[in-house]
Amino acid sequence: MEDALLSIRNLQTSFRIEGQYYNAVDGVDLDIMNNEVFAIVGESGSGKTALALSIPQLHNMTYTRIEGEINFNGKNLLSLKERELNAIRGREISMIFQDPLTALNPLIKVGSQIEETLKYNTDLNKQQKKSRALELLGDVGIVNPHLTYNSLPHELSGGMRQRAMIAVALACKPKLIIADEPTTALDVTIQAQILDLLKSMQKETQSSIILITHDLGVVAEMADRVSVMYGGQIVEMASAQQLFKNPAHPYTRSLLASVPQAGEYVKRLNAIKGIVPTLKYMPRSGCRFSHRTPWIAKDTHQSMPTYHEIEPGHVVLCTCYKDFHFEGTASNKGVAS
Repeated sequence: MEDALLSIRNLQTSFRIEGQYYNAVDGVDLDIMNNEVFAIVGESGSGKTALALSIPQLHNMTYTRIEGEINFNGKNLLSLKERELNAIRGREISMIFQDPLTALNPLIKVGSQIEETLKYNTDLNKQQKKSRALELLGDVGIVNPHLTYNSLPHELSGGMRQRAMIAVALACKPKLIIADEPTTALDVTIQAQILDLLKSMQKETQSSIILITHDLGVVAEMADRVSVMYGGQIVEMASAQQLFKNPAHPYTRSLLASVPQAGEYVKRLNAIKGIVPTLKYMPRSGCRFSHRTPWIAKDTHQSMPTYHEIEPGHVVLCTCYKDFHFEGTASNKGVAS
């Protein structure tokens, strides 16, 4: 799309294992529009974080190869030198990591870590950087910014560390925020507070958010559009409303079926049989989810899966979605149990 903030084409991120490279992200195309929340969901090992880290190129490049195009604001990030990338990281693209206790430096006070971002991306003097850091801590809902400013990460609760991590990410008012499971390991009350904070800050700064998560409740609460990843590929992409109303790919339906339904009693929760294959043993042809869908006839899968638009803005990979089409929610018949 011409007016996309971020446009990714044929992205392939591969990791070297025993001298050979294996794709963790395999031929991904997607567009992130201005001022939208775009969610990427899937099981662990589906390639979500590998995709997210590929955008600002935060992988260890000694063992990683990234190919394709990542066009941000008219620039292909994969063609930039490290110095040019550093001018974009933190200032125009920032990241909220899933574990702030390990993402934040345990030996440096929170205030200094926020100021470090400002130091490399702004011309503010020492007093202005401190004022901005205190302002950010207040903006993310910390009651006593001065106390938190002078605290080490381990002295803060999980929720406060995550708020501090968000303050670091928002310091330079970036155009794109990549949030990698920002509510992991937080209790439901704090999760709700963090999500509300992200939504309000996104509206205030008019930034776009890529939200990496495995929590479909978070997707329903936050996202404008959603892509579902499996085996390094996007298997379905739609608006959040379309995805929950009419899930198409067997993997999407199985994910939704595994979510407990309020007011519905079941003796046993639905679970997707099998596991995501490791990179070395990932099928590189055919439908990568086919080995976990024994109820679907083999000839329903394409040998070379292609995308199909089943309604405007709603695309799905492979023709296997036709095998058990149904209307309504994922709790209907036809979903793997």
